[in-house]
Amino acid sequence: MIVPLNEYDFLKRALTVYGDCEAIVSGDLRLTYKQFGERVNRWAHAMRALGVENSDRVAIISQNSHRMLDGFFGAPLIGAILMPINFRLVSSDFEYILNHAEAKVLIVEEGLTHMIDEIRRNLPSVQHFLIGADKPDSIPEGWQDYEAILAAAPTTEVALAEIDENEPSALLYTSGTTGRPKGVMLTHRNLYLNAMNSIVEFGLTHSDVYLHTLAQFHCNGWGLPYAVTGVGAKHVIVKKYEPATFFELVTRERMTFACMPPTMINMALNHQLSEEQLRALPRNARIGTAGSAPPMALIKGMQERLGWQVIQIYGLTETSPFLTVSKVKPHMRNLSEEEKLRVQTRTGYPMLGVEIRVLDDNGEDIKSDGQQVGEVITRSNVVMAGYWRQPEATDAVVVDGWFYTGDMATIDGEGMIEVVDRKKDLIISGGENVSSIEIEGMLYKHPAVLEAACIAIPDERWGEAPAALVVLKPGVKATEDEIIEFCRANMAHFKCPRAVSFIEALPRTATGKIQKNVLRDKYWQGREKRVN
Repeated sequence: MIVPLNEYDFLKRALTVYGDCEAIVSGDLRLTYKQFGERVNRWAHAMRALGVENSDRVAIISQNSHRMLDGFFGAPLIGAILMPINFRLVSSDFEYILNHAEAKVLIVEEGLTHMIDEIRRNLPSVQHFLIGADKPDSIPEGWQDYEAILAAAPTTEVALAEIDENEPSALLYTSGTTGRPKGVMLTHRNLYLNAMNSIVEFGLTHSDVYLHTLAQFHCNGWGLPYAVTGVGAKHVIVKKYEPATFFELVTRERMTFACMPPTMINMALNHQLSEEQLRALPRNARIGTAGSAPPMALIKGMQERLGWQVIQIYGLTETSPFLTVSKVKPHMRNLSEEEKLRVQTRTGYPMLGVEIRVLDDNGEDIKSDGQQVGEVITRSNVVMAGYWRQPEATDAVVVDGWFYTGDMATIDGEGMIEVVDRKKDLIISGGENVSSIEIEGMLYKHPAVLEAACIAIPDERWGEAPAALVVLKPGVKATEDEIIEFCRANMAHFKCPRAVSFIEALPRTATGKIQKNVLRDKYWQGREKRVN
């Protein structure tokens, strides 16, 4: 018997097993799984009434909200393709994405509709514009009330759409640092298997309370809404991450699991908590971290100060996203605490069903010595179907059945890779490979450093050399010489930054990634930057 994999299966199980259990906390709204299931049925009926058919694209632009979860489960129920779009983009970006994908329905959070009003005459494929809010202040001309449409729709069960599990379920546009975004096609099979991996590797159970700290416009790719739902755990929506509000929610809802990139962990650790507040926090929570390598200082701080276990995960939007996980293996339990922390900073070992290789410039597997560097490639059922309507871009990264990540890494005898840099960000100084991630990890250990980024700058003798861009903690001072000497006292000298600049903030993409290309530009104007 072959039953197509469909993400709605996760909600279907929750309704059968955990129907009366609390499912969602979003602001003042609290829903059981039965109540959430009724919302999803309404969503499915409403979209069908608006003319949404199999494979039609339904786009949503919103901050974190229970309305995002409606679409995560409603879209696969009716066979539509969900498009959660980064709400931090500008109107011209929205115009490009919506037209490139030919979205039929657009749901926009109240307060963001003006961004679409500027371009709506240029959106020929969008037939329905819905405004999402609990109680909209007003309904602008040309817009429909999302909640009113759902309220008018029936709660009766909707027949599960007949789908091919290898068809796209989600269309996620990468933010990128250069060029137009690409639409990543993630299939039902991709997202389903990624969710199953998440349940296994994070040990998710019905007793878990998951905080949606990450922006949900890319959480569909992370698959965690499906994993959390499948085990009947509770979703707690964090509309906008802010440390004080975060800790209040953590304490009130008794959080057990959350995903936080290193920037969020850093903000949490730099937030002042009273002894009473620290005692009130739940202990032994798990924190998944990804997006960039977490410096050891952040992992140590989170585990020692808050008592929360940090689990590094690695992947890309194109891989649904999880490929590897970094946890201390059972035979490593007798290692010293420092050695265990070192293991946790590694990118990790492959998840179930994921093959990982690391290749040199000649396409040969590098030595498993933890020293030689090569490009990470992977083959797995979580790898995307391709880029939407961009076959050339797809062929550039999927070669002979392997996806080329563009990440440079080492691999050791334990099968654990350690990403040292993006291919384009690796610094080659005097013939030596220098990892900007390693330097950044050292910079974060300096007591004055709040944030740091390392880039290559031109060097007459060595071709290029490492330079550090540093954001200092408020009210704290440091000098360039002090930062450099700190690094030289703790690292091989050839890896240390030759220059340090202090800036107020690091430039970031709309998804929070540091734009190293922007930082490099002022140093390389008029010169040709080597690209690996």
